[in-house]
Amino acid sequence: MVRRVLVDEGSAGQRLDNFLLRELKGVPKTHVYRVIRAGEVRVNKGRAQADTRLELGDEVRIPPVRVPEKAEAPAVPAREFPVVFEDEHLLVIDKPAGVAVHGGSGVSYGVIEALRRARPTAKFLELVHRLDKETSGLLMIAKKRSALVNLQDQLRERETGKTYAALVWGEWPAKLKVIDVPLVKFIGSDGERWVRPGKADEPDAKRSISLVKVMQKTPRFSLLDVTIKTGRTHQIRVHLQQAGHAIVGDPKYGDFDKNRELARGAAKFDRMFLHARRLTFQHPATGETVTCEAPLPADCQAVLTA
Repeated sequence: MVRRVLVDEGSAGQRLDNFLLRELKGVPKTHVYRVIRAGEVRVNKGRAQADTRLELGDEVRIPPVRVPEKAEAPAVPAREFPVVFEDEHLLVIDKPAGVAVHGGSGVSYGVIEALRRARPTAKFLELVHRLDKETSGLLMIAKKRSALVNLQDQLRERETGKTYAALVWGEWPAKLKVIDVPLVKFIGSDGERWVRPGKADEPDAKRSISLVKVMQKTPRFSLLDVTIKTGRTHQIRVHLQQAGHAIVGDPKYGDFDKNRELARGAAKFDRMFLHARRLTFQHPATGETVTCEAPLPADCQAVLTA
């Protein structure tokens, strides 16, 4: 059956292809693009391209599309997370370690899917940025498209402050306060996504800047505050590792023997010690400066105490 959907505030400004992928859950991407190309999707009764931007009040004609039958996906459990800040524009939560922010690559669901399930009346919930599955701490979720666009612009223009607590192996050199090393993403032989330090003139290298401050140190460990000026994939993990001080418990770029020893020791610490502890941004509606903080999780605090 043909459906006619009116574009509401939550979808205004979105590309037609992204709008359809959300409306036609379970339909393969290739099929969605095929019906757009064939002119079967209409916006205000006219043909439209995949990159057409929808406006408030537009009428989108969606043709009948058969969803291929597939094995029943596991149901997403509804779950709320500790809320650090919330109003009608956005939500900032304290994400636990070990939880992916969204489903994909071997994970059937993440924070965003669980939140949508827990808040069925919410018209719009979208991730503003990401955190690695192993990283705990502050995560922003937009409740309006206008907030999503505004906050992502701030992140792109480096107008937000994101500070992480990281425990690394060894004594961090006090003089090393700025790491300005380009990073290159690549797919390893294991099919996994990896990041390595690059050279400024490499075509795929992206400039990446991390500011490091030593908060506490012993001959074996250093607790660092790392503020990132760019938000590259695995930036802190690779920057600290290439400086000779991998993050404690990092399963990908870390010191595997030391990690195993720590996991089997008295502290039984078997996760990565990286926590997004402070976040500063301009409120997307009022322009006021908002600062959110999340204390160190109990297991991280226990390692420091031990």
